[in-house]
Amino acid sequence: MAGRVQRKAGLPKRSAGILMHRRANGELLVLLAHPGGPFWRRKDVGAWSIPKGEIEAGEQAEAAARREFAEETGFSPSGVLRPLGTIRQRGGKVVEAFALEGDFDIDQLRCAVVEIEWPPDSGRVQSFPEIDRLGWFALPIAREKILPAQALLLDRLEDLTSA
Repeated sequence: MAGRVQRKAGLPKRSAGILMHRRANGELLVLLAHPGGPFWRRKDVGAWSIPKGEIEAGEQAEAAARREFAEETGFSPSGVLRPLGTIRQRGGKVVEAFALEGDFDIDQLRCAVVEIEWPPDSGRVQSFPEIDRLGWFALPIAREKILPAQALLLDRLEDLTSA
């Protein structure tokens, strides 16, 4: 992985991402991404995520969040990013998140493709989209859909936008 952060043994991976949000009919909606690939195909509850990815060596978290959002959605986000802090996911990855008020037509999704060996140990490499769909969700539904560790970001966004 050229350009990715070199980690010392035992240090967690670091990622950055954007939790895009908007209001519709007075209700706060958030944009979540469903991961692509065969492992996630039939998973829904607890599988969705904010668009995010690894921070490259020497890169600021805010710049990484913008880059990853663009790579995963095909949309280059503009506007002020508001810090939501960090969370630690089940596998140990640390995610630094930012809130961004904006709008995105989910039908315009154009994301990067990854190649993985599938089925495992088959020797066959297949291509899959990094994310296979996006959705705008009200907070109660988003809390069901999002990865459990990322639910804290929804709480922080709610506090930030109600202040």
